[in-house]
Amino acid sequence: QLETLEQEEQEYLKLRPHPTKKKTLIVSHEQEMTVTKTLQEGEAEPQSVCYSQAKLQGLLLEGAGLLLLRVLARRQTMPPSLVFPAIDSEGNLCTSSY
Repeated sequence: QLETLEQEEQEYLKLRPHPTKKKTLIVSHEQEMTVTKTLQEGEAEPQSVCYSQAKLQGLLLEGAGLLLLRVLARRQTMPPSLVFPAIDSEGNLCTSSY
């Protein structure tokens, strides 16, 4: 019964003449989860998306996915059709299957 309360992810690309900074912040509240994405090439406004907790039941974020893969590799077993809700690189709700 693990639950993600908050996750932050940052990428920085140094390109001339405009460096690019990408930041994703995921915060869990009582009834919803907020995903705030910021892509900064000059002055960009952050985009925010809210999902209800019911839609995200069993959400598997990147860090949890890596941990799950390590546990499955260690056990040398793979349960049939593992499918979890996930959030893609654009901040949209999708599924992750193993």
